[in-house]
Parts: sequence; structure tokens; C-alpha cells
Amino acid sequence: MPKHADKRTTVNADELPYRPCVGIMLINAQGLVWAGNRIQEVDTGSPLTWQMPQGGVDEGEAADVAAFRELKEETGVDKAVIIGETRDWLTYDLPPHLVGVALKGKFRGQKQKWFAMRFTGEDEDIDLTADAHQEFSEWAWVPVSELVELIVPFKRGVYEQVIAELGPLAKPA
Repeated sequence: MPKHADKRTTVNADELPYRPCVGIMLINAQGLVWAGNRIQEVDTGSPLTWQMPQGGVDEGEAADVAAFRELKEETGVDKAVIIGETRDWLTYDLPPHLVGVALKGKFRGQKQKWFAMRFTGEDEDIDLTADAHQEFSEWAWVPVSELVELIVPFKRGVYEQVIAELGPLAKPA
């Protein structure tokens, strides 16, 4: 029996908090959005493994500061400016088979503040190995209209909200 099987049967999602997190819609000069093929640490049950950069907010850290830190850690990019952010924090719940397993087993899902950022660098500035813990195996610039179909199903609702609110910023500079 898998080591995490016992946790799944005893963890009640309603008793777990949401993990504070930021997400970044990085937009290049052509109006395309950065997406990375995430290295899977937990089997989500979906073959879809692409997403925009995102990560946790540290205790006492401002969301915009976390967004720049996460962008640098996950993509190597430090050449970007914030051009928009979601009005509210957006939430998603993990599917039942991932509660107690994903997100170190400590959270029911994530509450995310999303930022649209204009990439001011060159493609050569992108380095997926910039941090010791590599998050993505490959990356691509994609039209904003294609993002939702690349995303694991349980995150699609948040992506639809992000695209509705920040998607209009994904246009050529």
C-alpha cells in the first residue's frame, strides 16, 4: 500500500486551510503568455502538466514581492514589470485523491493572487535551472486563448477567472 494512502483516508479537506499563493501571467512583447511543463512530484491523474508560474507566499511577505521571487525561482526571469493584478484572491480545491498528499498534505487547495507582468528581457534570460529545485522541464510562449486547455482540470476555474480579468493585457507591447 502506498505510504500516503492512510493520510488520504484520514484527512478532512474542510479542516485544512488554503495555501496563500501567487501566480504570474508573464506576457512577452508579442502578447503571448509564458507556460511551463511542470515536473510532476505527485500524480494528478491528468496528462496535462502545463501552467503559468506560481508559488507560495512566505509569512509576512507582500504578494507582489512573492510574485517577483517566484518568477525568478521558477523561470530565472528578473526582467519584468507588473501591469495588472486580480482584484481578489482566487481559490481552488484539490481533488479528493490529492487532499493530504499534494501541497505537502497541509492544505485543501490554494488561494491565489495573480499578477500580469510584462516581460522586458529576452528569451535567453529564461533559465529553468536558476533555482536548485527545478519546477519545469520545458516552456513555450502561447496565446492566452490556449491556456485553459493546457491546465490540469482542477485549476481550470481559476485560470478562467485569471484570463477573464488579466487576459486583455496579453496584447503586443
